[in-house]
Order: sequence, then C-alpha cells, then structure tokens
Amino acid sequence: MNPRTVYLDHAATTPMAPAAIEAMTAELALVGNASSLHASGRRARRVLEESRERIAAALGSRPGEVVFTSGGTEADNLALKGAFWARHGQDPARTRILSTTVEHHAVLDPLHWLETTEGAQVELIPCDATGRVDLAAMKDAIERDPASVAVVSVMWANNEVGTLQPVAEIAAIAAEHGIPVHTDAVQAVGAVPVDFATSGVDALSLTGHKLGGPVGAGALVVRRELELTALVHGGGQERDVRSGTHATAAIAGFAAAVELAIKEQEAYATRVGALRDRLVEQVLAAVPDSHLNGPPLEPLGRHRLPNNAQIAFPGCEGDSLLMLLDAAGVECSTGAACSAGVPQASHVLLAMGQSDEQARSSLRFSLGHTTTTEDVDRLVAAIGPAVERGRAAGLNR
Repeated sequence: MNPRTVYLDHAATTPMAPAAIEAMTAELALVGNASSLHASGRRARRVLEESRERIAAALGSRPGEVVFTSGGTEADNLALKGAFWARHGQDPARTRILSTTVEHHAVLDPLHWLETTEGAQVELIPCDATGRVDLAAMKDAIERDPASVAVVSVMWANNEVGTLQPVAEIAAIAAEHGIPVHTDAVQAVGAVPVDFATSGVDALSLTGHKLGGPVGAGALVVRRELELTALVHGGGQERDVRSGTHATAAIAGFAAAVELAIKEQEAYATRVGALRDRLVEQVLAAVPDSHLNGPPLEPLGRHRLPNNAQIAFPGCEGDSLLMLLDAAGVECSTGAACSAGVPQASHVLLAMGQSDEQARSSLRFSLGHTTTTEDVDRLVAAIGPAVERGRAAGLNR
C-alpha cells in the first residue's frame, strides 16, 4: 500500500498484523503436509492443531468445532448447502431456508442457487430503515411451520452499513424448535464481542483477511451436533466435510490474527470508534446536506460496528465520488455491486427503503488497525471539493 494513500476500505480487506506475518513467514520456510505420518508431517499437524485450539479459545468454542476453509465465502457455502442437504435428506419436508434481505452475496447467492437448482424455498425477512432485521417477522416465519425449516442464516454485522443483528434472540427462537442457525460473522469478529458458545448459533463463518490475517484462510465454527453434507470430497480432512491439503502457513497466520484481534477487541473498538465518530462529525460538517446511513453511532458496539461509516452525498454518483477521492489519495468503497461494468444500487440500502437514486449516492468509509487521525483529516480535507466536482459533473451530463 502506498504510504501516501489514505486507506479507508478495511471492511474489504485490512493489512496483515505483524504477528500474523511472523507466524506465516516462519511456516513458509518449512515443509510438511499435516496429513503425512513422518516427522515433518507430524510437525505440520502440531502447528495445525495448535492453531485450531488458539482460534477455539478466542471464539469460545471447542477445538473440534473449528473447520478450516479458504475464507468466509466457502464457510458460508458449506454452512448453507451442507446444512440444507443434510437436513432435507433426513426429512424431505424441510424445504425452507430463512435469511434476511441485507445479507452479503456470499449468503444470498448460495441461497439463490439452492432455490433454483435444489428445490429450496428461500424466505428473506425484511429489515427496518437502519438495516436491522424485523425480529417479529423472523419469529412469525419460524413459528408458522417450524417443521419445514431446514436452516436459518442471519449475519452478525452488516458489511455495508455496520448494523448489528439480534443473532442471539433469533438463535433462541429457533432453538425452541430444533432449527439450526448460521451466522456470517466475517465483519464482526475482532470488532465487537463474539462468543460462539453463548451466542446460541450452530455455525459461524469468519475469515482471516478482515481482521489482520492472510487472504485464503478462514473457518466455519460448527457444533458437532449439526450434520453437514460435504461440498468438497477428497482426503476427508476437517471432519469429512472439507477435504484438501491444509494451508498450514496461512492457517498459522490466521490463528495469530484471530487471537490478537480478540485480545485487543475492546481497545480497538474504543480507539477506532472515536476516529469513526470524528470522521462522521467532520464529514457531515464539511458537506452539510450529507447524512449517515444505518444505525446511530452510539451506544458503541450495540447497534453498529465501531469501524463503519456509510454516508450519503445527495446529488452525487457514489462511483464518481469514489474515483475523485481516489485521485486525491483517499481509498474507500461504494459498498455496491458492479455487474459487467455497470454500477448498481446497493441491495442493502434498497432493502432499507431507499430509492435507487439515494442508494447510488453513498460511500462506505471503513476504518482499521492502521487508521490514524491524519487519515481522517485527509478525508475531511478532500471530501468537500470532491463532492463539489461530483455534483458539477452530474449537472453537465
């Protein structure tokens, strides 16, 4: 990353922590397949299992519940497809999958695939204007016909607007009917308190590169009691639900990052939350008709991620504003999908009741462990002129 660049896209990926780089680099210099029986293989196996134990201890789970994957997307797919196939196979009446309208595409796309090819009946529960799922509607959907529900999936924290969802409450409702609950916690781990055992969920997805670890290593934390049908077949590694040679070096870096992120979570949230609040206050002051999307900033860690600020700039196209800021050395995100080079409005903002025009005017600024006060000040200095140019460009079309 260019040292002159202000990086405010940590929700997309964040720089690796030095401890993770050290752990991964040390392992890269060594040889050994964790499935081999000789000394090198046993050494790699020891690193693998110690990493599993460290992640389990950090997340409040048992080591045997940690299934290593290539990242959050694979973990989400394994949870949704694996649980649906297994539970539908046990009882063909279990055809329904309940989720929300604001999920990441790593959840929405597998659900669409299950619906169009596997006969699943997907129901997406609506949210309110802050992006919080309608808890009463979710409860009604579960209790309407609980015997037909194969699995429920609700993200812990939204990647675009930072909304924290009532995961524990939904898990408690589903548990009354023996229905497993999965949560995509990719954005939450390390940013807010996450404890697998006390949450009540049956499966939880996380990934390394969102919290200071490497790209290519993640996990599905899943209760032993929840049967999953494998997506990938081969050597039978990872409880026979995820085959493939272990990426020992990446997993070592992943474990170091998870351990550090959980240890420093409270201090991180306090420091980054204060920077985020400063960013929002000063950007809204610099562009008076701009406004914050999603939940209010306080109380910290109860309604919204501490590192997230998504702000709408009426009269601007978000993608144009992004490029103007990029030219000024400030990197952020629209948080919206882009198909075949054509920008599209965020499905999250549309689900929150915004118009297409409103949804296309927003930028997401996501902070991380390398963010400084100077970064915030650079954005504040750049945002006014960028908005002015963006609006002028829109008028001249």
